Amino acid sequence: MWSTSCPIQTSVSNSDYLREHARRLLRRAREGDTSAALPVLRRLAAATVMREERIAELYASRGDLRLRHLLAMLAAELGYAGWDACARDIDARPAARIDRYRLDAGAFNDFERNWFASEADALGWQRENGGYIVRYGDQAVAILKPE
Repeated sequence: MWSTSCPIQTSVSNSDYLREHARRLLRRAREGDTSAALPVLRRLAAATVMREERIAELYASRGDLRLRHLLAMLAAELGYAGWDACARDIDARPAARIDRYRLDAGAFNDFERNWFASEADALGWQRENGGYIVRYGDQAVAILKPE
């Protein structure tokens, strides 16, 4: 049986973590090679926080990206209307609310991971085997840490 508690300890507030994560994404989008920049630009396009709608346009203007664009993108992904609303509310939410971004940043790399097509599939597997579930878009991952 795997532990169902979060295997990492966090002492940083959710909003501070999201600001740092946005800075990492900004560097990746601006200075990274194409394979590093495109995933960030695709997310920006999906969040519709920039004037440019096509990825080619975003790529051409990536030097104009600002931290506020990435913060707005993260807020939109979390279901907020904008960064101001997100920043006011996110610290009152459990740290697990932003585990997807910790997963992106490699915080769970020391642990075995099982991916599932849906959160429901992951929760069914968790009932039998344990594991800490992180929602990732429509998918989910079980982070496996021995009890």
